[in-house]
Amino acid sequence: MTSVYRSLHDNYVSNKGRTSCVTLFVILGCLTVLGIILAIAVLERPPPPEKHDTLPGETGGVNITDQCSMALVESIPLYLKYKDNATFGIPLEQVWKDLLSIASHRVEVVSFYWTLTGDDINVNSSTDVPGRDILQGLGELPSRNISVQVVTSVPTIKSNSTDLKILKQKGVQVRRVDCGRLTAGVLHTKFWIVDMKHVFIGSANMDWRALTQVKELGVVVYNCSSLAMDLHKIFQSYWVMGEPNSSLPQPWPAKYSTNINKQHPLLVKEDNISSSLYIACSPPSFCPQSRTQDLEAILSSISDAEKFVDVAVMEYFPTTRFEKPHIYWPFIDDAIKVAAFERKVKIRMLISCGRDSDPAMLPFLQSLASMDYPPHHISIQIKLYIVPVGNQSDIPYARVNHNKYMVTDKVAYIGTSNWAGDYFLTTAGVSLVISQNSAHSGWNSKTLHNQLKDVFNRDWHSEYAVNLRDLQRNPDCALSPR
Repeated sequence: MTSVYRSLHDNYVSNKGRTSCVTLFVILGCLTVLGIILAIAVLERPPPPEKHDTLPGETGGVNITDQCSMALVESIPLYLKYKDNATFGIPLEQVWKDLLSIASHRVEVVSFYWTLTGDDINVNSSTDVPGRDILQGLGELPSRNISVQVVTSVPTIKSNSTDLKILKQKGVQVRRVDCGRLTAGVLHTKFWIVDMKHVFIGSANMDWRALTQVKELGVVVYNCSSLAMDLHKIFQSYWVMGEPNSSLPQPWPAKYSTNINKQHPLLVKEDNISSSLYIACSPPSFCPQSRTQDLEAILSSISDAEKFVDVAVMEYFPTTRFEKPHIYWPFIDDAIKVAAFERKVKIRMLISCGRDSDPAMLPFLQSLASMDYPPHHISIQIKLYIVPVGNQSDIPYARVNHNKYMVTDKVAYIGTSNWAGDYFLTTAGVSLVISQNSAHSGWNSKTLHNQLKDVFNRDWHSEYAVNLRDLQRNPDCALSPR
């Protein structure tokens, strides 16, 4: 029994005189005043902001209070024309400039390579102006007391790029990850994190051609600190791997683990649209056990589909491409065939074909297309998307559809990897998987999932998409007959 409690107890029981009573009244008065102050403090505590929503009653996910506004991002090559009523994402150049303008203290960028000026590839083209603007904008951030950290891949071939040298001179911190030594692959990832709350993930490298000459697709997520902090864990793993003589930890330390994955996605609500999302990564050696692997994200998205699977990727190979000797790697191919054959899911695949495409891809696409058999309700349709080169022939590795996404009746998947074995075995990449639904049918058209469906349909029915069986000689497509 404490002395204070004992004093109060004794005074109450024996009533030992006036002094004790006065003391008792003073103490009780102080306690009463303290109680009133605490009550007022509780009553005056400001309520949480009404604009922040979570999904009520959800289980199995991670509820957050971020606003998490998502938008589709695209880059359409110059001189590529669509119908006036076509659906488009926000222009990539606009999104990157917006992220630079709103940055207040921290910017982190990961890109496979950097060529933001035509000088880097000995090309004199006015179409590199947007790239020069982005390079200048990044270089100005340190003068605004904004920390900038950049991670890129150790080049596999000699590069003339001066971007990172210029940025380092202006105070940008740069690290290169030698995935060749660590995993026998490359760092193929492309994403931005701004102020630990805004995120961009997509197919675009830090390349001026990505802004004007190459067809790109990604997603920007604003005011989503939980997602940004989760992606930052991947950035930090790259940053550590960029140290000299780094080695892959086995297992990854707990600070790189995540509680956001396929089994426990992030659950958010914006207006009347509910979303669940998670980030997946590759290769397995770069992923903590708690992180969903990119291949699992793709396979589960295909296996969960009930009506359709639409895929748009630059390259599709059910083999390894760079590992020697090449091995057959049929995991995605098998998942597609099972979905089409057993569950009668309609498959549409839009594969890029440019002047630099590998003709070895053709027999694998033909093999898939040969399963298409409407009488048995087996539907696998394949088209090649060909960006006309026109008078831009002096620009190497341009005029191509660089997209890497999938949309099903259940999810939208936006990634950074081509669909070949190496990208999931040895190459570093990330993807964002989004599932959305609306409380009111009228809001469905506003979901990113529906926008992605519209973009796929726009491209599928465009003049630039050619049925594999109808492919004629075309100088802009290396898979066409010669």
